[in-house]
Amino acid sequence: LAGHTRGFLQIQQGCDHRCTFCVIPLGRGNNRSLPAGEIVAQARAMVESGIAEIVLTGVDIGGYGSDLSGGPALGELVRDLLRQVPGLPRLRLSSIDPVEVDEELWRLIGEEARLMPHLHLSLQSGDDLILKRMKRRHSRADAIRFCRRARDLRPDIAFGADLIAGFPTEDEAMFENGLSLVEECSLDFLHVFAYSPRASTPAARMPQVAGAIRRERAARLRKAGDAALEKLLSRMAGTDQRVLVEAGARGHAENFAPVEIDFGRRGEIAAFRMEAQRNGRLIGRRISP
Repeated sequence: LAGHTRGFLQIQQGCDHRCTFCVIPLGRGNNRSLPAGEIVAQARAMVESGIAEIVLTGVDIGGYGSDLSGGPALGELVRDLLRQVPGLPRLRLSSIDPVEVDEELWRLIGEEARLMPHLHLSLQSGDDLILKRMKRRHSRADAIRFCRRARDLRPDIAFGADLIAGFPTEDEAMFENGLSLVEECSLDFLHVFAYSPRASTPAARMPQVAGAIRRERAARLRKAGDAALEKLLSRMAGTDQRVLVEAGARGHAENFAPVEIDFGRRGEIAAFRMEAQRNGRLIGRRISP
């Protein structure tokens, strides 16, 4: 971790769910959670090494604790980690399913300043029939409700999302439902994948969408993602943001917006005025020592 400003802390491995496109459970098995005490100990060591931001990662972090005695949920872990590692300036979550957020985590999203206002959502599609064929556990309406509730609690929150283009049986209307979800949920950062069949998965045996159509739909989603990011950065221009300074005169604001900075010491968190945007990044001028 020497020289790093952000550290990734894996809190669980495997997954109890069986999405029809995913091979991860075949190779990694069911959910296995790391005990909270071990996570806290690792977090303390990371902070002592100079890490200013920890990202909790795993295959399905929303399933954290279901295999542990007492079934502690993710919100309980986040609460205890922040309490027991007071020297940690920033805590961030990796990808999470919109139906897996427990009430304690909702409370922390609204009240805990050290939990960063940025959530990356495992959405995959915005069409209910495709979500059912993917064997996902949320609906389109669930995703929209999730984003509205999070924004009500934390108006400055930004959302990333995983979206798959050209899943088997997807027609143009189904794809448009996914495309329109970008605006409905006000998604800011998109990770777009053209569907690729994986051997031994149910989706690989479903009627496939032609490769050229998959690629074309993925390109349209990426274009929508570029426009969404530009919209976010435009809203932030002229504001003051606290930025974690990273290598190469760059950093990230609390909502994970990328920032080019004029100067700063790697690993520090300082205030910058967002003066403009360029090539998908904000341009920040330092305003605090």
